[in-house]
Amino acid sequence: RKALKDAVKLKLIASNVAADVELPRSENFVANYYNGEELRELLNKVQGSEIEFPVMIAAFYGLRRSEIVGLKWSAIDFEEKIITVSHTVLEAHIEGRHVLVKQDRTKTKSSFRSLPLVPEIEQMLRRKREQQRIQQRLCGAEYAEEGKEYIFVDAMGNLIKPEFITRHFSALLKKEGMKKIRFHDLRHSCATLLLHEGYTLQEIQVYLGHATFQTTLRYAHLDATSNISAANCMESLLGNAESKKNPYT
Repeated sequence: RKALKDAVKLKLIASNVAADVELPRSENFVANYYNGEELRELLNKVQGSEIEFPVMIAAFYGLRRSEIVGLKWSAIDFEEKIITVSHTVLEAHIEGRHVLVKQDRTKTKSSFRSLPLVPEIEQMLRRKREQQRIQQRLCGAEYAEEGKEYIFVDAMGNLIKPEFITRHFSALLKKEGMKKIRFHDLRHSCATLLLHEGYTLQEIQVYLGHATFQTTLRYAHLDATSNISAANCMESLLGNAESKKNPYT
């Protein structure tokens, strides 16, 4: 369209045909999410499963799938109680092959962030580190080098693929009869829960590592309960106008 507009100015063409094109309306995707009670139920159901770690990390911190798989032991500071998100692992099809792409960078500059290591997550990580050490001793030279660096690996130290999380998460929800959501919707759930607890959108933006405020607006959802609270607030401020009139006027 811009090229044709310039061509009209240069009198190379008589009119800009792109100016008459009607663009299709974009449909706003509305994500599903879990409330606090549903998240607690999920964390109970996922205990002991193969995806307990990624589900807990996604629920507590709202990390993306690529950020979870990309977590290394070097990102965990047990002394300062900090988790640093700075490395990602993605799946891609390159020249007909299915490969894992490891990157020392995050989706956006804002995605590079440090988060507090909460006690429950710290305990889980310490247990996982000890389990990996035991597996290394049992497997010896057969244990993959990735298992010495990354957190989310299998019994042989091989890095778990992101799709593994998606597939097993869906199967878990179906098996337990829970409401169907995407794994990424745990990120929406985290944002929404923080919003309901009184955190500002700016605080949530930093916590989730969003590049823009507008992105956070799409993640933090208000439900019917919030609407009722807002309506009650306005009723208390504006309701029964007659009784609120100044008696001396």
